[in-house]
Amino acid sequence: MLGDALARAAEVERLLSNPDTFADAPKAAELGREHRRLEPIVELAAQLDKSENELAEAGELVSVDDAEMSAEATQEVARLKSTITELEGRLKPALLPHDPLDDRNAIIEIRAGTGGDEAALFAADLYRMYTRFIERAGWKRESISHSDGTLGGVKEAIFKVSGAGAFGAMRWESGVHRVQRVPATETQGRIHTSAATVAVLPEAEEVDVRIEDKDLRIDVFRSSGPGGQSVNTTDSAVRITHIPSGLVVSQQDQKSQLQNKLKAMEVLRARLLDLRVSEMESARSKMRKSQVGTGDRSAKIRTYNYPQSRITDHRIGFTTHDLAGVMDGDLEPVIDALRMADVEEQLGE
Repeated sequence: MLGDALARAAEVERLLSNPDTFADAPKAAELGREHRRLEPIVELAAQLDKSENELAEAGELVSVDDAEMSAEATQEVARLKSTITELEGRLKPALLPHDPLDDRNAIIEIRAGTGGDEAALFAADLYRMYTRFIERAGWKRESISHSDGTLGGVKEAIFKVSGAGAFGAMRWESGVHRVQRVPATETQGRIHTSAATVAVLPEAEEVDVRIEDKDLRIDVFRSSGPGGQSVNTTDSAVRITHIPSGLVVSQQDQKSQLQNKLKAMEVLRARLLDLRVSEMESARSKMRKSQVGTGDRSAKIRTYNYPQSRITDHRIGFTTHDLAGVMDGDLEPVIDALRMADVEEQLGE
């Protein structure tokens, strides 16, 4: 497996050094992503090869007549064996089959669930948390659709995240997020439980999902909202129904009917691709112990307990008491724990 990865890394390096490769921009970009992914494997393999050579040399000195030199060599052998074990441990997850979807941009949908105004306020908190996380990662966020609730809450927010590995990092966020806290509207200090749902979809390319015109019903209507240009004045809003799947996408945030249709089609393609991926993951999950990575949207994945400043991810039993930090966008510890749990599960298959 390592030999195959190193051979592929050399082939990618050769292709990237060929000026003709860059005549095909998408292919060049794909090779660039693959090069970045294989580079750590090449580096770890080089360290492993160096350590194994040093171990062989040190092993020859263990049996020499010089007692002091033999003792030093014995210590060096023990150190190198430990180093080799560590390097092999780091190489195993890096050599697991790579999901090409992980390199994609992500489309994220946040919706207020049960809990009325408090659920909408929590959805707004999640929206802010992801916005901060995206900024920290150096990615770009582009709003697709946004519907405000009362009291500063969010009924629904759909946006695209563009950046290397965006979907691979964000995919773990799909599911039901539950919050336990005293709402701002509560006068007697009682703790309420409410929820919001998050869906993370890989951005789909036209080649991923073939959509026939005959499978679409497109309706246009007048935008509704707080006001502004194009609102309640022209039939610029678009509703697209994909008849075979029953999926419906509405879009009214853009200024023109064409822009709204393009945005709606982008979301529709992502949902259709996600539907296909979810079916594959669901079948795969029957052979696995947990729901990590299965995209089960109905599952309660995480609880945010404000009185105890605690966040618990129920899929892997991970808990942190840095609720303020996570809500400010420091999601890395949670995502890293989920990634590692998925790696360990795959290695155990």
